[in-house]
Amino acid sequence: MKIVDLDGYGLNPGDLDWAGFKQLGDFSNYDRTPADPAIIAKRIGDAEAILTNKTPITRDVLEACPNLHYIGVLATGFNVVDLVAAREHHVTVTNIPSYGTDAVAQHTFALLLEITNQVGLHNNAIHAGEWTHAKDFTFWKRPLMELTGKTLGLIGAGNISQAVAKRAHTFGMKVIFYNHRPKATDLSWFKQVPLQTVYEQADIISLHIPQTAENTGMINAAALAQMKPGAILINTARGGLLDETAVAAALNAGKLGALGADVVAAEPILADNPLLTAKNCYLTPHIAWAPTETRARLMSIAVHNLVAYQAGQPINVVS
Repeated sequence: MKIVDLDGYGLNPGDLDWAGFKQLGDFSNYDRTPADPAIIAKRIGDAEAILTNKTPITRDVLEACPNLHYIGVLATGFNVVDLVAAREHHVTVTNIPSYGTDAVAQHTFALLLEITNQVGLHNNAIHAGEWTHAKDFTFWKRPLMELTGKTLGLIGAGNISQAVAKRAHTFGMKVIFYNHRPKATDLSWFKQVPLQTVYEQADIISLHIPQTAENTGMINAAALAQMKPGAILINTARGGLLDETAVAAALNAGKLGALGADVVAAEPILADNPLLTAKNCYLTPHIAWAPTETRARLMSIAVHNLVAYQAGQPINVVS
């Protein structure tokens, strides 16, 4: 089997091993592939199987590659593949579910704790000499916040959301959540409420849902107006869930206390993104999924997906 990885650098910049795929066939990989159907099709050539993370596999690409029968998406989200066209061309598409639950939950709290404890700000101040020359044994440059007793409102109730909820519970936080349909839980302290209640009651709101046509831009001016003054917003889900112009305006006006986001609508972030100049905005470059252990797990699942496909018993199929 000829196997081509179209954009392997994001998963493996050199610290992991492609050996698992090399054992399954004639494997080759590209660090990156431009989003040009002609270039994508040329690189796929007569390969039967491909791997992709962000390289789009459109109808045009599928029609130009008749020998292609398997697409392994190296992520949980699979919107880079035209699934309708894939089904029509009898191409099996798999994804990587639930590989990064703990990593994303950890990063959610990393963003929240940076906002509440201002570790980076004070570390920089110390290295700039401010503590050396301070008159007192302590100082703080911004107000700090204790999480115990605060209400965390989660939007979504999947694996990541529940992992965040358990971490919040250990901090002594009250946890409520909204889900688009009723969600059974055996956790007495994990309360499902209407979305408006999350907006109105939560001190911190954290997003953990996939982006759809219906929820794109859901954190807009109307939603922000319902939130508590000074509320903290965390987004480790998808950048398009935010109306970034409205969120930046709310930050600059002080209506929103802070934003911690690992994702933005257009990635890499555009130079004119309003969040770049907004007050109290903490951004990371889509790295919640990127711990070495997490990427190694993703790689292992991707190999097993292809092994199962070769055995005629495909798993994690989304097509």
